[in-house]
Amino acid sequence: MTRALRKARHGAVLTFVLAGLMCGTFTVRLPALADRLHLPESAVGVTLLSWGIGALLAMQLMRVVLARIGSRGVLRAAAPLCAASLVLVAFAPSFPVLAVAAVLFGMAFGAVDVGMNAQGSAVERAYGRPVMSGMHAGWCVGAISAGLIGTAAIALGLSLTAHILVVALLSVPAALALSRLHLPDPAPETAPETAPETDEAGRASARARRRLPGVVYLLGAVTFAGFMVEGVVADWNGLYLMGTLHASEAVAALGYPVFEAGMLLARLAGDRLRGRYGARGLIMFSGAATALAFLAVISAPVTVAAVAGLFFIGLSVATISPMALSLAGTATREPGPAIAQASAMGYAGLLLGPVVIGFLSAAASLRVAMGVAVVLGVVIAVAARLLPASRTEIIPLPVRSASKDEDEENEDKMVRLRTAA
Repeated sequence: MTRALRKARHGAVLTFVLAGLMCGTFTVRLPALADRLHLPESAVGVTLLSWGIGALLAMQLMRVVLARIGSRGVLRAAAPLCAASLVLVAFAPSFPVLAVAAVLFGMAFGAVDVGMNAQGSAVERAYGRPVMSGMHAGWCVGAISAGLIGTAAIALGLSLTAHILVVALLSVPAALALSRLHLPDPAPETAPETAPETDEAGRASARARRRLPGVVYLLGAVTFAGFMVEGVVADWNGLYLMGTLHASEAVAALGYPVFEAGMLLARLAGDRLRGRYGARGLIMFSGAATALAFLAVISAPVTVAAVAGLFFIGLSVATISPMALSLAGTATREPGPAIAQASAMGYAGLLLGPVVIGFLSAAASLRVAMGVAVVLGVVIAVAARLLPASRTEIIPLPVRSASKDEDEENEDKMVRLRTAA
């Protein structure tokens, strides 16, 4: 294993940490921003929706952009832009400006999200074993850090604008430094030259090569369901604990950190579990476990049992989206477009989940509405059975570094990677 490859893995993990920090800072300080602008809850919902729509738009564009400049080029431009757009959010003087700033931040973050997952796939291919789940653990670290830093900023009396500005100013040089560690994406497959009389056939062949295989959309559906479960917990666990189980506000505030703690532990162990049991088997188990854990939470008669259940939901759902995105990256020669498609489908679930729960809660009850997550867990387990059970052998890229001598040395150092597909 080369030094450049180890640096690339560390760079990818730290990119996930940085993305979690920036996104977490936006989430943590949004209530204070709403208070400063005197926004009603509906306006806060529109702000979050604007962010999500921006992210989805960018993710769809990334199918084309990644094929042209690769994940390294995307991250080099998008990560600093993500920090800059976060500053626009902090300085927004009114709700319309905030909505526009949220769209721009969502677009920049969507590009970063797809870029870092595509970069993670490139590192995973070159590394020789599954490492994607550990990278997503970096996201949890960044999100938790955002919460702790936000709490410290509030305790120190730091203004909202100053807090976000400090995070953004530190994020820009960090993003630029990390971009120097990233690997190039796998080179696109080249088609043989086509004779003039078969130009139409050649164009048809090119379109067929650009078409994503069906398994990418199946993995996108798994990501959709996994993200939707995460969105249900993130947006509704506090209201469920307070409104249905009558917990105090302080106790209800523990729900999401407990869930994130379970996510972090599972993702730290996820790569070893995948290496032992295979991605297909682990996704099936995780989907079934998510359904059972969520069933326990909505059946819990007391708050303590429900909070403990949230920890087990975090353990169960944590590795589903990292494994699905990792498998999408191995479904084609170029991981970027496939990961962009699966990520876009996943974020659609993240946006749709809270809306569905809100409508069902109004029609029945919040306890009944959250039963949707039980169904999603079953859907994940069933969808995983349709994934190919075979193991796929991949020849990864040689590792390229900034040094010419190291580039020449690494050209001869290639490893064979076997990942569960």
